Amino acid sequence: MPRSSRACLFLCSLFLCVACKGPRGSGGTTLRADEVPQADAPAASSTTLGPGDLIEVRVFEEADLSGPYRVAPGGTIDFPLCGKVHVQGMNTSATADTLTKCLGEKYLKHPQVSVLLREYNSKKIFVFGEVQKPGTFPYEEDMSIIQAITMAGGFTKVASKNDIAVTRQVEGKETKIRVPVADIGTGREKNFRLQPGDIVFVPESIF
Repeated sequence: MPRSSRACLFLCSLFLCVACKGPRGSGGTTLRADEVPQADAPAASSTTLGPGDLIEVRVFEEADLSGPYRVAPGGTIDFPLCGKVHVQGMNTSATADTLTKCLGEKYLKHPQVSVLLREYNSKKIFVFGEVQKPGTFPYEEDMSIIQAITMAGGFTKVASKNDIAVTRQVEGKETKIRVPVADIGTGREKNFRLQPGDIVFVPESIF
């Protein structure tokens, strides 16, 4: 069996186990999307980098130093003038401070460095159920549920679009969130922002 098929079967089994456990049995909670504070989504400055992540470095008035940098398997970026800079486990603010220190000690006077997180390849989200291409996808900053479903190829013809379930760990407890994606698409509900590790399940319509 191909690896992608095994992964999909594992995720489906995982969701079925979650679904079979009621909120009382598992200590979990079921919420509507409008009951989940969107401010709970992690800010880029508070999340740590890992291999595969893509960052954008901006050095004021230094176009040759500014640009995208991908974190290597060893947790480093290959930055001009500074060489290999270890960034794994750092957030974007700490990474900017490290690059500022390197440039300021040897090369530039009063460098101004900012770092933006572009792709969270070290963090994943999972989309399965009634979508065209179920699987695992890299988390991106401010990623919405519409974006995730689009990455998974969109809905199948039998998808129940207003009954999407997002499983998330909240303060150590498993929480299931019902997200009405069809209403989001028509503008009747606000878009829902995902977090790294979220499991998005699209059920089959019973009609």
